[in-house]
Amino acid sequence: MNQQINTMISMPTDDAALSQDVQALRERFTHTQELYREVCALLFFRYGMTPTANKLYQLVRKGSMSAPAEALSKFWQDLREKSRTRIEHPDLPESLKNVAGELIATLWTNAQAAAQESLDAYKVQAQESVLQAKAEVAALQSEREAERQALQAVKSELKQAGQHISAQDRALAVADANHASLLVTVDELKHDNSRVRLQLEDSRRQFNAELHKLRAAAQLSEARSQSTEKRMLVDIDRERMASAKLQKELEAQVAASSRTAQQHRQECNALQQALGDSREKNGQLEGALQAVTASLDLARLESRQLQTQLNEAQVQIVRLGSQADDLHRQLEETQRQLQLEEAQRQQQLDEAQRQQKKSQTVKQSKPRTQRS
Repeated sequence: MNQQINTMISMPTDDAALSQDVQALRERFTHTQELYREVCALLFFRYGMTPTANKLYQLVRKGSMSAPAEALSKFWQDLREKSRTRIEHPDLPESLKNVAGELIATLWTNAQAAAQESLDAYKVQAQESVLQAKAEVAALQSEREAERQALQAVKSELKQAGQHISAQDRALAVADANHASLLVTVDELKHDNSRVRLQLEDSRRQFNAELHKLRAAAQLSEARSQSTEKRMLVDIDRERMASAKLQKELEAQVAASSRTAQQHRQECNALQQALGDSREKNGQLEGALQAVTASLDLARLESRQLQTQLNEAQVQIVRLGSQADDLHRQLEETQRQLQLEEAQRQQQLDEAQRQQKKSQTVKQSKPRTQRS
């Protein structure tokens, strides 16, 4: 039974299989009537279908519309002739032979009809089995497709996992290389830190020594500047006092010379007035006049000398003031230079401290890298 069901399952029952069989008959039979009769037999015996003229023409499509009808009529006639049974017995009358033949034909027809009904029932059962088997096959195919998709998903996940593992291996290798590089960098930074610390200590000692020297030099320079300034101020005051004294003396001499000149003029006038009265005293008066004139010239010469000394004192005062200004500027320049050098030293000290902090930060980041 199962073998028959499998046979029915494997038997083509759809239109595509029927078209393939008709095409095969078309290649075997070139005559139109023979081709139509074979298609009738194919439909009736293999597919269990009642052939009709329209069905035949739709399948064959050859000849005129009367060709399938003629072939169908000839097929039914041949089928009836083959199903009729003749009784050939010499002792039986012809009418009995005919009745017996028709009876046997009827029996055969009824048997064939019963067999056809049984075949139809069997076909229905077989078709149900086929449908059930197709449903089972479809279910199995669905399960197989689901399993295939699941297998594909598992393969994809395995592939992704393999890629992830490869990526993790590469990342681990990179991390190991980075770790080794960090260890080398940490060692180098330790060495650099020690070297920088030593340099910082040396720089700090040198800076302190130079700063002490500069401060001492600045203090000494400032003390010298203050001493020089005080001395110059004393000299300036002394020169001012001397200049004032000379100015007063000059003014006194000028006043005295003026008074002497006035007296001499008065005396000259008196002498000139008395010249007419006493010519005899002319020689004495001329000698006195010459003496007075010489004294006046001497007073004028002394006045010019005092004026020259006063001008020289004023020039010296101006020169001393310029020297004092130069000393002030030198003192301010020295102080600015000291401040600039101290700022540079402080900047170097700050840079060294930043490098030391950076080195300490790298040291602190090393344990975190090892823990990670």
